[in-house]
Amino acid sequence: MKIAFVGPSLPSAYRFAGPDIMVRPPAIQGDLRRAVDDGATAIGLIDGAFEYIAPVWHKEILYGLAKGVMIYGAASMGALRAAECRAFGMIGVGEIFHGYASGTLVDDADVALLHGPEELNYIAVTLPLVNVTSTLATCRRRNLICEKEEQWLAKRANDLFFKARTWDAILESCGEIEPVRSAELLTILKTQYVDQKRLDALSLIEALRQTSEPGVLPSFEFNRTSLWRER
Repeated sequence: MKIAFVGPSLPSAYRFAGPDIMVRPPAIQGDLRRAVDDGATAIGLIDGAFEYIAPVWHKEILYGLAKGVMIYGAASMGALRAAECRAFGMIGVGEIFHGYASGTLVDDADVALLHGPEELNYIAVTLPLVNVTSTLATCRRRNLICEKEEQWLAKRANDLFFKARTWDAILESCGEIEPVRSAELLTILKTQYVDQKRLDALSLIEALRQTSEPGVLPSFEFNRTSLWRER
């Protein structure tokens, strides 16, 4: 059994998962442990809840790996946990994972965004910083923006709280850019938008679909601490 925990990074995950992958909502603490106990042989962690609820625990990832479960991570919470647990056998997928693994990305908030509930298909209300950065880099490579504009916009985007980060808010806070050019940039950035989280989530779903062999038992021994036994 293959399970993918996904939400706002890929709201249309059901279209890509196929019949072999069970799609579940963003994971919270305990969900991966239950998936392992339910008989999952491969797990894809993309999205996870945080802020007002306990997030996915590293210990439950180790629990699954110790039982030979293949565990992938990408795009959002999954990229973070994959970078943190790669030494134990968790498999990271995509550009965002590589950013955290290399140290280019260091802040958990870089993948955070404000979004609607599952009933509204996790509609995005704000922009995750990783998507802003990818969009600016793409526009710069295509000579749609200059180097200074990329630097100014990246700085303003980084300064904004994730619940307030939109293209309008970024441009409004960028006093170095004239109003006429700001209007032009708004159109450029929206039409050239790079949803890196979606791209990485699709890569994970494909990796999960291609998984056929069971995971290899790791060299470490899972320690059932008192806290683990109480949960």
